[in-house]
Parts: sequence; structure tokens; C-alpha cells
Amino acid sequence: MSERAVPQCCPYCGDEDLTPEEEPAGAWKCHACRRVFTVRLVGLALGGNGD
Repeated sequence: MSERAVPQCCPYCGDEDLTPEEEPAGAWKCHACRRVFTVRLVGLALGGNGD
């Protein structure tokens, strides 16, 4: 898959200045806190009661 969803903000500091990184695949760099992170979908929760 070559397209990736764009995160709205850094999960560590909340800043919105993010750019894609080549390595590791699918990574994003936050220019505010300088962290490089990936976001991965684990799956969908089943049921409608918030469990």
C-alpha cells in the first residue's frame, strides 16, 4: 500500500507539524518534539457497548 492516512497531530506532544519519514515504512516525524512514530490499525472493536 503506497498511500497512508495523515495523522492530525503528534500522539506525544499534540503538535500538528508532521512530515512523512522514509524509514521505518509509514513513519511520521514531529518537528516540535522531534519524535518519529508510526500509527497502526490493530482492528475493529466488536459490540456496541464500548467494550
